[in-house]
Order: sequence, then structure tokens, then C-alpha cells
Amino acid sequence: MARIAGVDIPKQKRGVISLTYIYGVGRSRAKQILETAKVDESTKVSDWTDEEISKIRDAVGTFTIEGELRSETQINIKRLMDIGCYRGIRHRIGLPLRGQRTKNNSRTRKGRRKTVANKKKVTK
Repeated sequence: MARIAGVDIPKQKRGVISLTYIYGVGRSRAKQILETAKVDESTKVSDWTDEEISKIRDAVGTFTIEGELRSETQINIKRLMDIGCYRGIRHRIGLPLRGQRTKNNSRTRKGRRKTVANKKKVTK
């Protein structure tokens, strides 16, 4: 496995696909990186030379990726929570924040269903 930006990328896959294993690198950015490094997109990682790998590492280094990007994202979320805006409040209480309906769906954000005890009234 080739190691780029602290991530082991798979050798058996094509270069464009394997670069997407790095957090912050998608398909379009992977193509851009390989274009900058002058490496063919269709070649597999196992066929890359040491010189090509070093060029790719340099090209990847120009972007904000992995730990730095994760921490930047967390700082942005914390800022929203601190200023108390709508999105920050939704982050704080664990609800969806982009206008989705929450009456029936959004189980991923809300978690498992919570039942309320003694909700049914016994009829006499």
C-alpha cells in the first residue's frame, strides 16, 4: 500500500479512485491532483513509480486535507454553536439543520425511537 498524507491507499485500484480514500479528496480533486503531478488516471497505484508518488504527495500537500480539514470543520461547527445561530442550536440538540422534515424521518440524527411510558389512557 502506498502511503499518502498519512493514509494507506489501496494498490489494486486506479489512481483516481484510490486517492479518494483521503479525507477531503473526491473524484474531481483526485483528477486535479493527478493532472498536476502528470500521472495517468487509469494507471493502478501498484504501477506508480517512486518519482510519481513523490509528485502526487507534493500535489496533495497543497490542499487542506485529513486532520487539518477535520479540525477546521469542528471549529466551524463550534463557532456556530457559540454564536447561537439556528444551525448552531440544531447541532447542539442533534437535529437536522438543513430544513429537512423531522416529524417522520431523520432517525439518523435523532437516534432510536424513544417511547413515552404511560402515554395510553385506560378507558373505564
